[in-house]
Amino acid sequence: MRKTTLSIALCGAVCVVAAAAVVTTTITPHAQSGMSGMQGMQGMGMQGMQGMGGMQGMGMSGMGMPMTGMAQMRAMGMSGMAGITGMSGGMGMGLPSLEGIGPITTRTKAPEGHPLDEVVSGFEYRTKDTQALELDDFLNPGFLWVEYGQQLWTTVDGTAGKSCASCHGDPASMKPVRPAMPKWNAKKNKPFAMEAWINECRTERMGAKPWKWESNEMLSATAFVGWQGRGEPVNIDLSAGNMKAWWEKGKEFYYTRFGQLNMACANCHEDNFGKYIRADRLSQGQSNGFPTYRLKWQGLGSLHRRFKGCMDQIRATPYKRGSDEFTALEVYVNWRGTGLSVETPAVRQ
Repeated sequence: MRKTTLSIALCGAVCVVAAAAVVTTTITPHAQSGMSGMQGMQGMGMQGMQGMGGMQGMGMSGMGMPMTGMAQMRAMGMSGMAGITGMSGGMGMGLPSLEGIGPITTRTKAPEGHPLDEVVSGFEYRTKDTQALELDDFLNPGFLWVEYGQQLWTTVDGTAGKSCASCHGDPASMKPVRPAMPKWNAKKNKPFAMEAWINECRTERMGAKPWKWESNEMLSATAFVGWQGRGEPVNIDLSAGNMKAWWEKGKEFYYTRFGQLNMACANCHEDNFGKYIRADRLSQGQSNGFPTYRLKWQGLGSLHRRFKGCMDQIRATPYKRGSDEFTALEVYVNWRGTGLSVETPAVRQ
């Protein structure tokens, strides 16, 4: 009787364990599905928080930049707008128009020798909300840097007791500068990006220390100068000096595969533009909006920062900002956007 009872008990225990295993196996996928749904909801919430949180932290004290009353109002107004950015998709706002500029060119026929028939600004690949941020100067967060750049324009610095205005006068004189960058520097026998030109002025004419490539001062200065040329067509001069050779180097870079993912610039921005990579729509990789405010960065960034970010994403060892490699790539990429309007400061995702 004891043996029979023990056998029945053991059999019952085994059956309970087996049943539990079956139930666990059956429930697990549903639990995972439920968790995925919750994680997705959390992710959606985080996108909104990312847009809002960054703007709440954009007090200029944290950036080392003085904040004007207008900038404070803009930052406050942006908190709500940035939170909804990316929540509704779609393109086709019609002909975009910038305040004080009028209609801008976001699509145009490609220059001779271009691999594409039409060049398209990254503006066209963004959501309507992101486009709206760029087109409204009051809401565009990039203007925080533009306003600081305006202050720097007349700020005396260095042993020579000069400011940018001391030599260049009215900032409107900078209108043709951004569309033509990088520009050939005959003295240095190489093309200079705008950042390099600014630092040459600071060290050789003002007797001031150079700014770091991604410093708030440099970003603000390039944004302010770039803003003067907003609406003008990109038109880089390849006939100056040895620019064509640098164009060739940049082209070679553009089509060279790098990193563990073995990818080139062209794989995304020529072969697959218009398609989605995760939640982001690939663009042609045009540079006409730099320096650009990216919602992902929650700040303004240079074109070379974007180059570095792309190389990081394909698990390649990136070159330094301002390097000859990135400068050559900038020459080629800017040429690829010939005819597009300068949008500085653009807003991207």
